[in-house]
Amino acid sequence: MKIRYFTDTDTAFIEFSNESVTETKEISENLYIDLDSKGNLVSMTIEHAKDKAGISEISYLQMEKTAA
Repeated sequence: MKIRYFTDTDTAFIEFSNESVTETKEISENLYIDLDSKGNLVSMTIEHAKDKAGISEISYLQMEKTAA
């Protein structure tokens, strides 16, 4: 996964895979998703990212499977 943030437009672009995009869907006024030919998520664009998604602080935490 790659996350790119463009300060000049306050836009975040999150790429989940390298598949070719065949369809873009507008989820809301500031959120768009790109899908491949099988309907799988390829990428997501968030406009006004600081305000709408709190993009000013990003963290990543991998959770390990716990024994039952």
